[in-house]
Amino acid sequence: MSSPSAKRYKGKVRLIFTSPPFPLNRKKAYGNFQGSEYTNWLAGFAPVFEQFLKPDGSIVMEMGNAWEAGKPVMSTLALEALLEFLRRGKLKLAQQFICYNPARLPSPAQWVNVERIRLKDAYTHVWWMSTSDRPYADNRNVLKPYSPSMLKLLETRRYNAGRRPSEHHIGDTSFLKNNNGAIPSNVLTFANTAATDEYQVYCREQDLRPHPSRMHSGLAEFFIKFLTKEGELVMDPFAGSNTTGAVAERLKRRWQ
Repeated sequence: MSSPSAKRYKGKVRLIFTSPPFPLNRKKAYGNFQGSEYTNWLAGFAPVFEQFLKPDGSIVMEMGNAWEAGKPVMSTLALEALLEFLRRGKLKLAQQFICYNPARLPSPAQWVNVERIRLKDAYTHVWWMSTSDRPYADNRNVLKPYSPSMLKLLETRRYNAGRRPSEHHIGDTSFLKNNNGAIPSNVLTFANTAATDEYQVYCREQDLRPHPSRMHSGLAEFFIKFLTKEGELVMDPFAGSNTTGAVAERLKRRWQ
């Protein structure tokens, strides 16, 4: 990002979507830092990323959980790194998301499988940040199909209106408009089980070692649709297997 060719993209990127190396105790082949070294390393990218964003652009960063070495105790390192990243980049936290992988293997194995004193760690945090209070976004681009009960409601035009114990008041016509889908929550579910996609097939055919921590393409697709328009620029500084670039290309976005 410090190369002369990259400088032409400053102030032009709508979305930086990335998944940096996590602060793992067992290092991956691509390497990863630990402790304060990790915090300083990750936070150092914040002011650099900020320079590339449009005024209402977004940074979305996936971060996994970490555990203290040799202990059944979760580390706060990823959270500390996030807070330092926000401070150094003068960024605002637009929203937190959870990415749940129902097919994830039980881990940490010692505490989950052997001693049976913890539950399997099955999600990652996804942090949406921006320099703006109102970064560009449109949740109409990521609507989910209506549930059978909602489809029935739209057909019968009948439901239980009125005041709820939560003190919310549901109006007589609040749910009668067909908006072509339901607004998703900030808990996203993607089972990372694909073994025959184009990337995996190519790696096998070329006798190449695949990336050990690939991002689910559905996660990239969700945020690219949510936070960008066709033709806009998406950047992934920690590209890995270039999932972000492949999805951006398919969705008719430019990518770097």
